[in-house]
Amino acid sequence: MIKVENVSFKYKNSKKNILDNLNFEVNNGEIIAIVGKNASGKSTIGKLLSGIIKLKKGRIIIDDLDISKRKNYNLINDKVGIVFQNPENQIIFNSIYDELSFSLKNLEKQEIEERINYALEQVDMIDKKEEDLYTLSLGQKQRIMIAEILAKKPKYIILDEPTTMIDSKGKEKIYQIIKKLKDQGYTIICITNISDEILLADRVLILNDGKIEHVIEKKDLVEKSNILKKFEIKEPTILKILVELKKCGINLKLNEFSVNELVFNLKGLINEKSD
Repeated sequence: MIKVENVSFKYKNSKKNILDNLNFEVNNGEIIAIVGKNASGKSTIGKLLSGIIKLKKGRIIIDDLDISKRKNYNLINDKVGIVFQNPENQIIFNSIYDELSFSLKNLEKQEIEERINYALEQVDMIDKKEEDLYTLSLGQKQRIMIAEILAKKPKYIILDEPTTMIDSKGKEKIYQIIKKLKDQGYTIICITNISDEILLADRVLILNDGKIEHVIEKKDLVEKSNILKKFEIKEPTILKILVELKKCGINLKLNEFSVNELVFNLKGLINEKSD
């Protein structure tokens, strides 16, 4: 579990806190989406949780390890991985194998091979193992960046706007990967402004002026869709459809919020009325 307690943060030369007395928890095995306007502090949360920037006020506890204590740094670094929006800014090597093996260099060769194979299989890129990164599409490069994190075998994965620069086909592939990783027990924090990514989450945290204004559970998204509008967060298309159906007296409960599930439920409703 991750606990964020009374966390405030201000960047150097800034007069205003980007995060202001922030409190929330991330439960093991869940996906949470952190959404909000630009400059609301979303990415700062990811950088604090991953140790990229130093916590100055408040506490962050990851599996009973205080992130601010130097002795815990390596342990927390093994537990938490972060992927940013532009994969090309994260790539160090041309070779996919070299890229994935770089952070594993202290391990035995056989274990390095096993971890790389495991990670590439998770992102459906095992057939690209011997290729160079420059030959890949942007979406494929992002999948390699996710694989690089998976090779370290973290417990927590932070995705900071992971599909912002990727086309629709690449987005869908990464969504499938996120769902698969959740099924395998990973805990995922998705920092996003992409409406469809909200539907992947068990809970949605709405950040505004450095504070968590609302927490919406997945099952309550239809009832509380007006809150998304209030904070200028684009509603997913399926959510809009469900809201309109509800206005017509049709209440559909979807588990996955997928097009296939929506169509299946609508067909069932039509068949019931025709019998």
